[in-house]
Amino acid sequence: MRAIDFLVEREELSGVVNVAAPNPIANREFMRGLRAAWGIRVGLPCPAWTIEIGAWLMRSEPELVLKSRRVVPGLLLRSGFEFQFPDWPAAARELAARSG
Repeated sequence: MRAIDFLVEREELSGVVNVAAPNPIANREFMRGLRAAWGIRVGLPCPAWTIEIGAWLMRSEPELVLKSRRVVPGLLLRSGFEFQFPDWPAAARELAARSG
């Protein structure tokens, strides 16, 4: 929401804006940080075929989950936007603390 507010306040910014975390990580690191924030020691792997079944049940495409894109918020960063939690482990801890 802070990024959206930042963009609304700056009419001079235009074009495509990636509203994404500034330090992209692989899903394995994402899940490791999420489990650590919640105090969960072990995570079970999710085979691709289970995602394909889930996507079929939701009438979606498994590629939306299985394929990744490295996205960085270039325009936001160049424009001076500062992320409150630029790194996932700290963001995950904050989210877990807020929900508890």
